[in-house]
Amino acid sequence: MRERARRGDELTQVCVERRRAFRWLLLPAAQWMMPNAWADASRLASARLWPAQEYTRVIFESATPIEHQLVVLREPDRLVLDLARVEPSRELDELPARVQASDPYIAAIRIGQPAGGFLRVVLDLKTQVRPQVFSLKPVAEYGHRLIVDLYPIAPLDPLMALLQGERVDPGPAPAPRSDRAAREPAASQARKARERRITIAIDPGHGGEDPGAVGRRGTYEKTVVLAISRKLARMLDADRNVRVMLTRNDDFYVPLLERVRKARHVQADLFVSIHADAYREPSARGSSVFALSEHGATSAAARWLAQRENAADLIGGVNLDVSDPVLARTLLDLSQTAQISDSLKVGRAVLAGIATHNPLHKPAVEQAGFAVLKAPDIPSILVETAFISNPDEEQKLRNPRQQQRFAESIADGIHRYFAQSPPLARA
Repeated sequence: MRERARRGDELTQVCVERRRAFRWLLLPAAQWMMPNAWADASRLASARLWPAQEYTRVIFESATPIEHQLVVLREPDRLVLDLARVEPSRELDELPARVQASDPYIAAIRIGQPAGGFLRVVLDLKTQVRPQVFSLKPVAEYGHRLIVDLYPIAPLDPLMALLQGERVDPGPAPAPRSDRAAREPAASQARKARERRITIAIDPGHGGEDPGAVGRRGTYEKTVVLAISRKLARMLDADRNVRVMLTRNDDFYVPLLERVRKARHVQADLFVSIHADAYREPSARGSSVFALSEHGATSAAARWLAQRENAADLIGGVNLDVSDPVLARTLLDLSQTAQISDSLKVGRAVLAGIATHNPLHKPAVEQAGFAVLKAPDIPSILVETAFISNPDEEQKLRNPRQQQRFAESIADGIHRYFAQSPPLARA
């Protein structure tokens, strides 16, 4: 009885919104209830779910654009999504079973029976959310996609998460102040007062809808680079003078400029984006390190790679109606000459470190216009750990022990860089 009342409540509350959204519903009822109302209906090619703490994404894919209307309901919290002229399908029927108990936002998904030329999808929520709904045109192997992103009401703060995750280590009890310490020069005391922990942003490439490159054995770039990034983060974070922020720690997509924004928000001293290269010829092999270029790519291959990586937002799925004008202006206005110089220094150190584990594809740091490296005030590099399109290197990337060695070699280069170029003190 309660379930019937709830469904009646949903129908009542969305009636007006649906009629406004779908003008074809204003036809006489006898016309749109006829059997041929579904004659031009499209069939969903896929329905997918990407749960994560940062946001949960629901995706509906079809060969044709999907007309839709979303209504937010309270008490209990839920979203009602009406899909116009969409036929039921096995892909849609299987979507409720994909809801995980660990999903921070969705408790359950219910699929209504088609009526009047529309299909109803109800998302039962665990908490109030800030939904974003947008459509994406076909790209790569994807058709038309309707995206429903569920964000928390209070956005997650990467800096607060970083501070809350720091270890509490009081260390040994302080020794009594000696005469020698009392006589210590003021300049030395000031230097010690300025000492601080180094903050490093580790960026696992791709994620969610964007698998990145795919190896011949079906290995996804997004999967192996997340594994390497996690190992690298644990290794660096073991140093009490270092703290690490991952731009993503799960399988979801982060827009390229959002990765930059996260790094700047935590005032990172270094940004390292981890990837796995690919080429049409399986013989291509070796590791590479890239920095930003203001004056064109250093090679045709570097330019091609930057274009491929910069297209990740199209595949990963970014709402272009939501932008950060302050960030965009910052990226355009500030000179990046100093940042590029420091990036080349750290790039050379990491290249030397990774050469101890894997052959190098190129012996020098290359440069191109990578969007993810455009933080104007943070040395930033992109590491192509190995060629996932090479069968031998794909096997390396899949192996946890080899992943650990990749992480160790990158960490060695990072430590070498900061030993030679310690970060400046901050107020």
